[in-house]
Amino acid sequence: MKKKLMYVFGTRPEAVKLCPLIRETAQRPCFENRVCVTGQHRDMLDQVLELFDVKPDHDLDVMRADQTLFDITNAVMEPLREVLTKEQPQIVIVHGDTATSYCAALACFYLGIPVAHVEAGLRSHDIKRPYPEEFNRRAISLISEYDFAPTFDAGQNLIREGKDPDRVFVTGNTVVDALKYTVSDDFTHPLLDWAGDDFILITAHRRESQGDVMRGMFEGIKKALTEHPEHRAVFPIHRNPRVGELAREVFAGCDTIRIVPAVDVKTFHNLEAGCYLCLTDSGGIQEECPSFGKPVLVMRDVTERTEGIMAGCAYLTGTGSEAIYKKLKELLENRAAYDKMVCAHNPYGDGQACKRIADVLEKE
Repeated sequence: MKKKLMYVFGTRPEAVKLCPLIRETAQRPCFENRVCVTGQHRDMLDQVLELFDVKPDHDLDVMRADQTLFDITNAVMEPLREVLTKEQPQIVIVHGDTATSYCAALACFYLGIPVAHVEAGLRSHDIKRPYPEEFNRRAISLISEYDFAPTFDAGQNLIREGKDPDRVFVTGNTVVDALKYTVSDDFTHPLLDWAGDDFILITAHRRESQGDVMRGMFEGIKKALTEHPEHRAVFPIHRNPRVGELAREVFAGCDTIRIVPAVDVKTFHNLEAGCYLCLTDSGGIQEECPSFGKPVLVMRDVTERTEGIMAGCAYLTGTGSEAIYKKLKELLENRAAYDKMVCAHNPYGDGQACKRIADVLEKE
């Protein structure tokens, strides 16, 4: 008898990191896959599903304009209860720290369904940073019966919190597996033609950074790049209109910084592969860029992904304008400092995470 797995996810990052695992378990005869998407992100989610050729069995389609965390939670819980009750999966697989993952884990707890948590154990140890992700992932860990930690340190976090060491599995991060599907040597795009060889890639979106903090981040970047017009910058803007409005205001008149709409994941991964360095407040980018030997300046005060900092391929700048300016300026002017951060070894995985996770699920 096949073991029924149900994947529940709703955002682009979740999809990028779970779709390779869906494909891995789909090819094993012992599993019966079911996929439920919430649509917490709509267009961006659909792009990833198409790229990986994953067709959902259930789509809750919860996304609404200007949705809040209350809206998402309310919209997910009751429809998901109906799906879980109908499908009766033996294991539900969630990823990371999104509102969708938290709601799915909670629904499974209410229904007595075992939860497998992919990318478990990440901790900033600050409940408000990142917000609400730090709470979400801690809460999921209280519920999960299978914890797939991407790194040794993440696994140790879980064990220190009282998780059974025999139920914590260090697998690597599935995002490294995903890069095999998205990055190619012959990739072409007009943005790459415009940017040249030594362009800077920028992203920013964190809730806790929006407003004056983010303004300072952008001003630090602008100051450094204004002094170095030989470097162009590409900024695929987050879909939150407040981020776009602020970025366009601060970077107005700066011809070497091109703000573009959010790009699909294949384009973005190839931009990472082609850039000189990346400035970001994202989590996933901290895991992806080291695969390409690209330094990452992390514009946050704390990070749950400390392995890159320890390896030297990422640097935690904080969110202050002057600190960001000084570090970016250093890497643009000091080749030795830049070369020291270039890291071909990715501390987050070797591309075999999905196989390891599927092996565990097959044996259980």
